Amino acid sequence: MTTPDLDDLLARLRTDDGGPLREDSPVAVDAADRLLLDEAAPWLAAADAGDVAVVDDRFGALTLGATALVRGSSGGATTDEPGRADGVVRVHQDECTAEAALAANAASTGRLGAYQQHAPGPGLLAGARVVLLRLPRGLAALRDVAEHVAREADPGVVLLAGGRVKHMTPAMNDVLGESFADVRASLARGKSRVLVARSPRAPDAGTPFTYPVTVDLPDVGLAVAAYGAAFAGASLDLGTRFLLEALEGAVRDERSGGAAARATSGAAATRGSEPRDVVDLGCGTGILATWAARRWPAAQVVAADRSDAAVRSAALTARANGVADRVRVVRDDAGATLADVSADVVLLNPPFHEGAALRTDAAHRMFATAGRVLRPGGELWCVVNSHLRHRPALERAVGPTVQVARDRRFTVTRSTRR
Repeated sequence: MTTPDLDDLLARLRTDDGGPLREDSPVAVDAADRLLLDEAAPWLAAADAGDVAVVDDRFGALTLGATALVRGSSGGATTDEPGRADGVVRVHQDECTAEAALAANAASTGRLGAYQQHAPGPGLLAGARVVLLRLPRGLAALRDVAEHVAREADPGVVLLAGGRVKHMTPAMNDVLGESFADVRASLARGKSRVLVARSPRAPDAGTPFTYPVTVDLPDVGLAVAAYGAAFAGASLDLGTRFLLEALEGAVRDERSGGAAARATSGAAATRGSEPRDVVDLGCGTGILATWAARRWPAAQVVAADRSDAAVRSAALTARANGVADRVRVVRDDAGATLADVSADVVLLNPPFHEGAALRTDAAHRMFATAGRVLRPGGELWCVVNSHLRHRPALERAVGPTVQVARDRRFTVTRSTRR
């Protein structure tokens, strides 16, 4: 069971969601976090902080909870020394928004020096004896983490992966079983469960990690590379495909000098036939960014996403298609670090769900970013779910918006910056 000190610590954590409260609003500490800490408590009590790694903590409950449970912890505040490397919990969070939430909660609880962020790889896992993982939705992401833990952590490592039962499947046990000989499930509590994996399987010498994978997409003339946690993996999701078809049609018409070209290229009309600066906002694996670099050879392209797996995938996708010198990847929240009035074209396939819940917050932040970074006359090309009404929001954030293409599932719009 959790300790009073841990209970007090967890009660002080907050989310990074500044929006209105609603039924599907995230909570800083949910039942899966609590169960995972309880299941891990015996191993944490026998471990030093430097023996512990945490992967994909949402708001800091797992990381900060672990600092209160490791051997020698008083449960009180720890040092605020930034960058202290030894004797601290190692952490990797895929989303930069999760990093910011952890940092805010660590600051408010006096534990900034109790953990250190790491990129995926040996620096995160070398010597780790206890690894806490918030279960990802996708099996590819789980396989990616499990393989690295099994190969890079201490041979006696225990991996504890927790999640909500409604999001868990028996296939998760199978995926963990590929990398660990001993996999068991905890009893359910609070509609949550923990998978416990031990006894790493040693792969044959020279066996590569499964990810990243690179796949040719002959129908769009590109190769795509993806790490396990990247959205849509090494494939072309349907929304991006529909947006590419609309863009290809516009480019073909522009190059032929048709009337539609003059109507669909307001930015190009004032600065020549091709854009100088393009942004792929929420880039995922970088397919749109790479397409833009290939179609507009004089353009410099920025591929931005909040996901570490996404931007690493986008960089590999650009390299696989020979345009890495003109595609710069940026990890930030909804393009927050991009300069004002710096782009001629923004390409966007925004997310409309957070987990299973319909959430338009991220999409609306991206619309606002497009309006901020576009030059006057610049264009936002966006694909949205056809059943969602986003034209008014696009017009408020960017400017006049027209429908370019529509089918039962998706609508492509073009918004021109005022």
